[in-house]
Amino acid sequence: MNYWLFKTEPAECSIDDFAKAPDTAIVWEGVRNYQARNFLRDQVKTGDLVFIYHSSCKDIGIAGIAKVAQSSYPDPSQFNSQSPYFDAKSSGSKAPWVAVDLQFVEKFSQLLSLDKLKQSTKLEQLPLVKKGNRLSVMPVSPAEWQHIIKMSNDKGNTNEAGETT
Repeated sequence: MNYWLFKTEPAECSIDDFAKAPDTAIVWEGVRNYQARNFLRDQVKTGDLVFIYHSSCKDIGIAGIAKVAQSSYPDPSQFNSQSPYFDAKSSGSKAPWVAVDLQFVEKFSQLLSLDKLKQSTKLEQLPLVKKGNRLSVMPVSPAEWQHIIKMSNDKGNTNEAGETT
């Protein structure tokens, strides 16, 4: 199993959208960055776990967990002229963009903020906390995953280095 972090704008698709329909898979579409697309296409597999990260909003951070219910397939939004993700160059034979389906696993009791993630020395290699990283899909190592889970269960008890105590 692989671990991932997917960024989303909560007004478009939030952890609450997943929580409202826990038994329903939701299409994760609209990725238009080639590196993020390559992760989705080549490495994200059914059963993988995903942190849902709220971005471009007032409260930025990891809001919960989803799992991959369906691995990559052609992103339907690239063919829909009414979609903000429409790609006029896409056709049935040339469909460069992919989507995956995600399903709800857990909503964190409180958002795990980007500031708190940046404070942890155990997450220094996590692409999310590195300057200039804007990918909407990124891998998370098993050690980083476990540390973030521990941080999400922490009730605010951290030391000066941002480590849970």
